[in-house]
Amino acid sequence: MIMKMLNKTDLTPASFLLTGIPGLEDLHLWISFPFCSMYVVAVVGNCGLLYLICCEDSLHRPMYYFLAMLSLTDLVMCSSTIPKALCIFWFHLKEISFEECLVQMFFIHTFTGMESGVLMLMALDRYVAICYPLRYATILTNPVIAKAGLATFLRGVLLVIPLTFIIKRLPFCRGNIIHHTYCDHMSVAKLSCGSIKVNVIYGLMVALLIGGFDILCITVSYTMILRAVVSLSSAEARQKAFSTCTAHICAIVFSYSPAFFCFFLIALGATPSLHRQIRDCVIRILSRSKDTKSHTI
Repeated sequence: MIMKMLNKTDLTPASFLLTGIPGLEDLHLWISFPFCSMYVVAVVGNCGLLYLICCEDSLHRPMYYFLAMLSLTDLVMCSSTIPKALCIFWFHLKEISFEECLVQMFFIHTFTGMESGVLMLMALDRYVAICYPLRYATILTNPVIAKAGLATFLRGVLLVIPLTFIIKRLPFCRGNIIHHTYCDHMSVAKLSCGSIKVNVIYGLMVALLIGGFDILCITVSYTMILRAVVSLSSAEARQKAFSTCTAHICAIVFSYSPAFFCFFLIALGATPSLHRQIRDCVIRILSRSKDTKSHTI
């Protein structure tokens, strides 16, 4: 038993090395400037939006409460990844301890799931607003919104916590180099010399429980919305509803596509190419401003 515990300890790395963006190591300094600029824009924009929603009484409505949740989620996600990436680009501080890696992994996956949940809640908000306008204020009360936001957060926490435990149980003997700027579940799991079948299956299950369920709810919501909009007698009302819904749908597509594309590539054993990683990072940050615009129309 003692030997087994010693072997387990020996096969748990003290730290990992994050290489940054593979293939463009010589350009890390130049790449850091757009990353830093986008991070500053994201932080200032989201903080400004949160301040406006908090201080402006006219914005104390369900739609803006959900938008505040999305902004808070984006702040946590950006702050979980971009500062470490900038440390790699500017100061070559590539080392991250095993515990820090697990914490970063937890925040990234938890708030990615929460972001998905908030997008679903926004779709439900539009469904109630368009299909039941007279009951909107009585259905989406402040307690209901608070409970929905808390449930979305707890869902992410409860589903992601097991990821950290199934990572900690793995023996690592294939090096400690992660070819990325942050720690994610499958990138770390693939460094293990043990079986990662449980990691793959559970990771796919979490993606389906969160992303699959949320996309189903969003699809059903917008199907019902489109049916209601088509039946409107006023052409102006139809056009306004279509423009708002189209902007939101585009924001949802931009938010989900990169995340799911990269997740399934990694889960199935492939590694996203360099250009794809940069493109997806930019798309995910820019999609926030698009989503903000769609909900302030």
